[in-house]
Amino acid sequence: MLFRPTELFMKWNLFFASALFLIGACQKNEPEAFDWSMYSADPSGSKYAPLSQITPANVNNLEVAWIYKSGDIITHRSEIQCNPIIIKGVMYLITPGLKAVAVKADTGKEIWKFDPNNGQHSAGTNRGLSYYDDGKNGRIFYAVNSHLHCVDALSGVLIKTFGIDGKVPLNEGLGREADGLVVTATTPGVIYNDLYIIGSRVGEGPNPAAPGTIRAFDAKTGKTRWSFHTIPHPGEEGYETWPPDAWKTVGGANSWGGITLDKERGMIFCGTGSPSYDHWGGNRIGDNLFANSILALEATTGKRIWHYQVVHHDIWDYDIPCPPNLVQVKKGGQLVDAVAQPTKMGHLFVLNRETGKPIFPITEEEVPQSTIPGEKTSPTQPFPPATLRYGQQRFTKDEATTVSDSANQFVKDWLSQMITGNIFIPPSTKPSVTLPQFNGGSEWGGASYDPESRILYVSCSNEAEWISMVPSNEGKDMSQFDFGQRIFQSTCASCHGEQNASRMQSPSLSLLRQMNRDSAQMKIKTTLANGKGQMPSFKTLRKNESDAIVAFILNEGMDKILTGDQLKSSTSAQIPWVATGHKEIKTPDGYPVNKRPWGTLSAIDLDFGKIKWQLPLGTYPELEAKGFSPTGTFNMGGSLVTAGGLVFTGASMDERMYAYDKNTGELLWEYQMAAGGYATPSCFQLNGKQYIVIAAGGGGKPSTKSGDSYYCFKLPD
Repeated sequence: MLFRPTELFMKWNLFFASALFLIGACQKNEPEAFDWSMYSADPSGSKYAPLSQITPANVNNLEVAWIYKSGDIITHRSEIQCNPIIIKGVMYLITPGLKAVAVKADTGKEIWKFDPNNGQHSAGTNRGLSYYDDGKNGRIFYAVNSHLHCVDALSGVLIKTFGIDGKVPLNEGLGREADGLVVTATTPGVIYNDLYIIGSRVGEGPNPAAPGTIRAFDAKTGKTRWSFHTIPHPGEEGYETWPPDAWKTVGGANSWGGITLDKERGMIFCGTGSPSYDHWGGNRIGDNLFANSILALEATTGKRIWHYQVVHHDIWDYDIPCPPNLVQVKKGGQLVDAVAQPTKMGHLFVLNRETGKPIFPITEEEVPQSTIPGEKTSPTQPFPPATLRYGQQRFTKDEATTVSDSANQFVKDWLSQMITGNIFIPPSTKPSVTLPQFNGGSEWGGASYDPESRILYVSCSNEAEWISMVPSNEGKDMSQFDFGQRIFQSTCASCHGEQNASRMQSPSLSLLRQMNRDSAQMKIKTTLANGKGQMPSFKTLRKNESDAIVAFILNEGMDKILTGDQLKSSTSAQIPWVATGHKEIKTPDGYPVNKRPWGTLSAIDLDFGKIKWQLPLGTYPELEAKGFSPTGTFNMGGSLVTAGGLVFTGASMDERMYAYDKNTGELLWEYQMAAGGYATPSCFQLNGKQYIVIAAGGGGKPSTKSGDSYYCFKLPD
């Protein structure tokens, strides 16, 4: 009997054929697997995933796929800033204790863990790892303390043929002696052919600091292949912008925020930080190239191609905190390759990638001048167009918070004792406000970039601080306690906080006062001499300086007087003026003192050079409960943008992970985590399933708790 298909059967056949066609089309456009293969996703630093399984229509269905808990003991304000990488189904990440870990990307199951400190407790900042395909098992590069480590990607053990038993000392080969000085790398570098190119983190206080030399290491042997002096040596470009011998003594101008790479052109791009000391530059009169500059270098040789300085003679600690995004801008109907550099000032600089020339006009505008003896500030600073200034840059009584009438009056009374005004108020003996503060504006999270729409997504903190300057000793008699306080404020407070309060990643020192005095004294001196964990050695401190720091921490030495002659020989006397620290000021209820929003996420249309939309990023739950719309909060970490139409970020202080419509800024999904996601999310696809992952390490501010987890999200199966 002949079988004849019925009309219904034929319709079902047509339906399944259409479905298979659509599935096949999706599989052609949507990869079965997509790796987030390096820090910020790719060499251009885009933080972009060409994946569209998760969309504005279904993002509200996201669920936790897995949570990885590192198990590190959290005894202080630890944090995780790591942007994990995913290679062939394996995720590589960093724990709060700076261990490197490999886990299965789809389940979070641990494969191996590498401890660079051999069981000793350690903590600090590390934003990620780099993967190098050596044709064997692959290599993982990351820095802890003063060494660059090379770890076998398959087994998690050091590759002994790299450097010295798998490590390269980072405080060597800088162009001058740096033994005992802070030199590490908190952000991973980039791989170009067989080179590993990386910047550094160095000291910023008044004590001697290492120079911020950028280096390329042989990825197989660890040998230095080239170096670029960010503080130029005699005969090098930019040398004339410093005093003649500055290269021998001044430190900083380091690229601590990371590097991007144009493979086709063989060019690397990075931003640099301020010179050391941060707040007094009388020993470095001049514009100080190549500090606070966007740099373009030849990847093979390290030779300078062009530079653009965004702050002249920095005394505000306005480092460039992140690498520029490699972008395109449509001008006159033509696509132009460019770089877009977010900054701590809330300025976006957009420059031609080949020449460094501004694509949107930059003007030199007059700024107030310093009155501190010996200081000579630049009469002008560069400003992009007003449409590319995405952060708050003025704080007077008119900008006082309006969260309540009492808070508004409190702030106005406080401001009457301050120097107020626009950005670039120079630090003075009279307290002055700083907005944006030294932590930004934008920070190390940088921006994400959608190459299809040429929209840049960048977060910004709008919280004020205040600062003042005091003589380091003036050659006058001073108590040992006061001398220790001066050194602590200028050298230690940026990590340990004011008055020994916990701040950033470092532990509170108050527990030392509860110890036996002799034990506490020995512990402090040993740590100052040898360093511990992420804290470097301070071998350059003289005995009277380390004794004074001990006295200050232990609340002693008020009656012990040091004469002016004794103090003149101290290392800190080389810097006659020091800052009292970066000091927060909050309302009596604990909120920022300036107007809302206190943090934002902006979408910037690069073709038009203007903000497309801007919204408050984050909220204070207690204000939210009172009916306030989102206020925005201080934020740390970056964003992720996808082809599916979404922007993800967890950077705000409310410890929530957010997803926004990338076209409109509409909030579509949020998830409350156990600790803040002060890191940049990663996105990957494995076995046809799209995942979003973020480190939830918290910390970073005294008021926020710490965690040890990574959260991975996906749509339901």
